[in-house]
Order: sequence, then C-alpha cells, then structure tokens
Amino acid sequence: MVTLNFYAAARAATGIAEDQFSPASLGEIISAATVKYPQLAAILPGCSYLINGSASSQLEKEIASGDVVDVLPRFAGGA
Repeated sequence: MVTLNFYAAARAATGIAEDQFSPASLGEIISAATVKYPQLAAILPGCSYLINGSASSQLEKEIASGDVVDVLPRFAGGA
C-alpha cells in the first residue's frame, strides 16, 4: 500500500492525518483520494507533493507499494 499523509488544509478537508491507497500513478492516487474525500478537491489545485521526501509534480509518476506521499497545501505565515 501507499501511505498518503495529509497536512494543514488537506488534513482539515479529510479529517485524518493519513490514509492508505493501492499503488498507482500519483494522479490516480490523488484522484482516488478526492473520490473518498470530496472536500479535498477544493484545495488540490494549490497543493504540492513529496514522494518519499522528494518534490514531484509529475502526475504520471508511478508510486510503488511502501512509498509515502505527502500532500502539502499552500502554507501561510512568516514575519
């Protein structure tokens, strides 16, 4: 399984910190998460993704079992 970690607004939209999905492309996994958590669709256009700690915007990238994907919404803050 692939672990999807939700942060900030993504966590608020899903109501959970993480979930498990079947291996697939990044785009397919994100799509499956949106079906499961429809509120996620509103924030995804502003999100970035880390795959095993490395940034990726390639939705066609295949995600293998055991991989971890972090869903990172835009963060506000600073001085």
